[in-house]
Amino acid sequence: MGAAEFAALMRGCAPTPWPDATAAWTPRLAAGVSGGPDSLALALLAHDWVRSRGGTLLALVADHGLRPESAAEAAGVVAALAGRGIASRLLRLGLPPGPALQERARAARHAALLEACREAGIPWLLLGHQRDDQAETVLFRALRGSGGTGLAGMAPWRSAGAALVLRPLLGVPRTRLEATVAAAGLLPVRDPSNDDPRFARARLRAALAGGGGTALAEAALAFARRRGRTEAALAERLALAAEIRPEGFCRLDPAALGTDPVAVAALRALLRTVAGAAHAPAVTAVRDLLARARMGQGGTLGGALLRPAGGVWLLLREAAAIGPDVPAVAGACWDGRFRQSGPGDPACRLAPLGTAHRRLGRVAGGLPPAVLRTLPAVWRDAALVAVPLLDHPTARLGAAFRLRFAPAAGPAA
Repeated sequence: MGAAEFAALMRGCAPTPWPDATAAWTPRLAAGVSGGPDSLALALLAHDWVRSRGGTLLALVADHGLRPESAAEAAGVVAALAGRGIASRLLRLGLPPGPALQERARAARHAALLEACREAGIPWLLLGHQRDDQAETVLFRALRGSGGTGLAGMAPWRSAGAALVLRPLLGVPRTRLEATVAAAGLLPVRDPSNDDPRFARARLRAALAGGGGTALAEAALAFARRRGRTEAALAERLALAAEIRPEGFCRLDPAALGTDPVAVAALRALLRTVAGAAHAPAVTAVRDLLARARMGQGGTLGGALLRPAGGVWLLLREAAAIGPDVPAVAGACWDGRFRQSGPGDPACRLAPLGTAHRRLGRVAGGLPPAVLRTLPAVWRDAALVAVPLLDHPTARLGAAFRLRFAPAAGPAA
């Protein structure tokens, strides 16, 4: 694969156009590199792409530690990349053995890649999933009864909080990437677990070896086009009906929201956002909640509370579902919703404001008590130190405790 073709793939996988190669910008990208042919090809192609634009690429090499030879293999990948002028960082995961090993390994690797992007301040993460991976994903989801959205397969891009995840190679067959790596004179790592029939993905891979993967990948494209139309309608409805507040709650216009399937999808997305949840509630449960709200009842679902309030609905975090306290240090994520970007103080913790909101008086800014109870507050033992979102006690604390509403990332696909 040449530079021009890869540049076209990069244009196709981004939600907005990249600046022209002649523009004055310095892109900073990261790429997940396992050492297999797909990710090695991605690293080579992305390195040339970003270098031609005056930017940098950081290869993130994850070692799960699941095989005795994995540490040496990961070190070899780092050395091979260095030989090509590609900077890398080795991420040792130390995943313990146990059930659902491959699923846990994928989740741990993905989380480690995003955390490394956050630490390095890199806004884009490239992943090397290709057409054969897409076919396996579609078949796997079909066997699990997924609907049209799931059968669209992996999306070419998605926002993951710490970075925008891009998959430029989804339409490229594995054989072409293997040829790219071979032409570069590199020897990829072969993980035997990829062919181990004990694992579901390996069995699916074997089932698709006869060529069925091409048809599945093409079907995924058709479903993806439909998903794109659905997402456009969803975005338009959210823009009309929802106001997401930096304090972590949402005001909804019930008339603009409506009652159709797009309304259900919009409420489902908002429930997940307000709860900071990894997954959205079931469609049937959201439909029932919407019907109850139309009758003025509201209720809780998925860690969020929907409360009709006259002509406006409030969607807020369910206080009883708030997660545990965390140290108030840089990079802390509290309740899957708020992230600390200031230096913080390890002697303090982030915890809900709770009933302490009654002490604040006018500082509360007219927010409903149900919202105030769910705000993040900085505590030292039993003493309330600060409520950063309310600039309490004074704005001077803002330098130490800066919190922003940044709920859990989108779906793993």
